[in-house]
Amino acid sequence: MIAEACTPIRACRCCGGGDLVSVFDMGTMPPSDALSPSATEPDPAYPLEVIMCRSCGLAQLRHTVAPEVLFSAAYKYFSSYTQTVVDNAKDAVATAIERVKPAPGALAVELASNDGYLLKHAKAAGLSVLGIDPAPAPVAAAREAGIDTIQAFFSEDLARKLKAEGRQAMLLFGNNVLAHVADTAGFVRGIREILHPEGTASIEVPYLRDLIDHVEFDTIYHEHLCYFSVSALSELFKRQGLHLNDVQRIPIHGGSLRLFIQHKPAPSERMLKLIEEEKELGLDRPESFRAFAAKVEGVGQALRELIDGFRREGKRIAAYGAAAKGTILLNFFKIGPEELMWVADKNPHKHGLYMPGIKLPIVGVERIEQDRPDCLVILPWNHQAEIMRQQADFAAQGGRFIIPIPHPHLQGG
Repeated sequence: MIAEACTPIRACRCCGGGDLVSVFDMGTMPPSDALSPSATEPDPAYPLEVIMCRSCGLAQLRHTVAPEVLFSAAYKYFSSYTQTVVDNAKDAVATAIERVKPAPGALAVELASNDGYLLKHAKAAGLSVLGIDPAPAPVAAAREAGIDTIQAFFSEDLARKLKAEGRQAMLLFGNNVLAHVADTAGFVRGIREILHPEGTASIEVPYLRDLIDHVEFDTIYHEHLCYFSVSALSELFKRQGLHLNDVQRIPIHGGSLRLFIQHKPAPSERMLKLIEEEKELGLDRPESFRAFAAKVEGVGQALRELIDGFRREGKRIAAYGAAAKGTILLNFFKIGPEELMWVADKNPHKHGLYMPGIKLPIVGVERIEQDRPDCLVILPWNHQAEIMRQQADFAAQGGRFIIPIPHPHLQGG
């Protein structure tokens, strides 16, 4: 169903242009993190279509689902349950401190701070910390861990209020949040307000180049409203009075960018080189998506053939990781309880719920030992190394892993 909570945009989220071209339409999909309490009640679903602005090259979703729908009390994602995310956060803090060399007690702010997974490293380094996040359960966990956190959606108004109180960030972090906000330009203006005149913002976003190169279609979901190139990002920040001065490519989430933003322009050579490479690749043009849909279809066909082949042999198949990308992959390829036994997850907040739309039950990881499936489909494939280490006993007993992206293949056994 398409609810009133879903509205189409009329202009680009970056430049306000109206020349928006459809490049990849996935039909209707359930919100990827809206895990369902019911095995039978239908879940809401909304259009999921990627469009590109011909003026500034920003890839973005045509429809916006209200953030109150996506990040409600039902939001069960906790960053601290994924060691790869925690390790990356620790590296982000260390890198920023090395670059900026803030004085002891300087303020570090994180936007979309979740359960305090990142700011605990800043606090341990002797900085004052403040988190901002709208989701009640992660905020409660952060506060319990001693991280001062405001439960709210970050906005330009909130940034002005904090600035008036004298709380400007010498270090500002925002990992995987810029793509989540509907008012992209307003969010960046908020960053401009809360960032100290001599401060640096370290912001991480998935990289459009990696998404296309590695067929990462399952990272397209309603929470991710934008899919960024360096060129589009540079334009976005410049329009709002900030400057993207440096970019670091990092492997997390299938390939991301760590951005360094400041009030004064000082572009690095590696950033300028990436922009030049993007122009040569045509990453700012709709044609860059031309072969993408066909590759996605090929992934789906190969995955179904792999699963169906094991089922014909009488093998039992389950999944690991009730991740957002798993919701998209399972629903888009229509893989559910007929093909898979369940999906196991470390996060106890998800146990007893169901993957939205496809209604696959979510269980604890102990079920792997109890039920002994022959194969596990790793849905959060971007954390496959960590998951395979955790499940070394499963592999030692002959269990095999199915890695779906960038092409379905087997590991272990």
